[in-house]
Amino acid sequence: MSVEFIGYVSAQEQTEIVGPHGAAVDPDYIASSAILQERGGFNRVLVAFHSTSPDSQIVAHHAAFATTHLGLLIAHRPGFVAPTLAARQFATLDQLTGGRVAMHVITGGSDRELEADGDHLTKAERYARAAEYIRVVRQEWHGEAPFDHEGHYYRIKGAHSAVRPVHGSGIPVYFGGASEEAIAVTSKYADGYALWGEPLREAGALVDRVRSAARAHGRRIRFSISFRPIIADTEEHAWERAAAIQAELEARQEKEQDTTGIGLDRAGRKPVPGALPTNEGSRRLQKIAASGSRHDERLWTGVTQATGGRWNSTSLVGTADQVAESLLRYYRLGIETFLIRGFDPIADAQIYGNELIPRVRALVEREGRCGKLTA
Repeated sequence: MSVEFIGYVSAQEQTEIVGPHGAAVDPDYIASSAILQERGGFNRVLVAFHSTSPDSQIVAHHAAFATTHLGLLIAHRPGFVAPTLAARQFATLDQLTGGRVAMHVITGGSDRELEADGDHLTKAERYARAAEYIRVVRQEWHGEAPFDHEGHYYRIKGAHSAVRPVHGSGIPVYFGGASEEAIAVTSKYADGYALWGEPLREAGALVDRVRSAARAHGRRIRFSISFRPIIADTEEHAWERAAAIQAELEARQEKEQDTTGIGLDRAGRKPVPGALPTNEGSRRLQKIAASGSRHDERLWTGVTQATGGRWNSTSLVGTADQVAESLLRYYRLGIETFLIRGFDPIADAQIYGNELIPRVRALVEREGRCGKLTA
C-alpha cells in the first residue's frame, strides 16, 4: 500500500496556542504555508470549513496557484449550494490545477454551528441529504448526457456539465463520522474515510466496521487518520512540550472565557456547559480522553480534554523515530493516509517535512520489501 500525507492550510496563522496572526484572510500566509508543505513532501493539504471561516474553495484556489503539484482536500458542506453547481466548481478548479483537487464532504458536528448558516435539519436528515448530494455530484462529473434527478432534497431537470474532472475516475470524495449513518454513506459513496486519532484498538475496530460495510457494496475504501504530532530531540523533551502546550492552552482559556453563553467555537476556546459536540466522533474522543491522557505509549489526549473533543486534537508524542514507528502501527491496520498538523503550524510543518515524513516513508518501503520477501 502506498502512504500519503495530508497537511493543513488555513486562511491565517492560528491554532489553539498560536495567533491569530494577520488578517482573517492572509494571502502571504496561505501561500507560504502551502509552499512549505509542498517542499516538505506532503501530498495534499486540507482546507477546512466552518460557519465563521473564509470560503474553503477560494482559500484552496490561492494555495493551488502558489504551488505546482500540491494536492488540495477541500472541506465542503452539502446543502448550501446546488450539487450540480458544486460539481462544476470543483471540476473547474480541478482543470485549472491539473487534477489536484479532492472533496471532503462534511455534514457538521454541531447543530448550533450549522444553524448559523441557516441549516436546521436533524443529523439523520443531513446524512441522507449528503448521500443524495454526492450521487448528483458524481452524475454531473461522469454523465455523458443531460440527466434528471427526483430525490427527497433535490429535484433537477436536464443537468449537464461542459467541464469534467481531469481524471476519468473523477475527483476523490472523502467522508467522515463514526455513526452508523456516516458509515452507511461512506460505504456506498466515498473514496476515502477520515477518522480522528484514536488508540490502536479503537481505530482498528472502526476501520474494520467501515471496510466490512464497503465490502458489502463491492467497494474498497482508503482510510485516513488525523494526528497532531509533538516531536522533540528526546522523548522527555517531547512530553515536556506536550505539557507546555496544554498549560498554554488552559492559560489562554482562562483569559478568553466565552461570556456570550453561545459556545463560540474558535480554536482552543473552552467549551461552555451544554455546548459540547454531540456527534459520534467527538463522543468517542471524549470517552477516550476521560479514560486517561496517555494511550498506546505515545497517544496523548491533553488538548482533547481541554477542548471537549471538538476536532482533530489527539497527538503522538516522542522523537521523530518513535512517532514514525507509531504511525507504522496504524499503517498496519490498513490506514494509508495520515493527516498531520502541528500546534505551531510553520515550525511543526518543517519538522514533519524534514524528520517525520521521510522516516515513515522509509519504514513503509521496508515493510513492503519484507512483505514481498515473505509472500
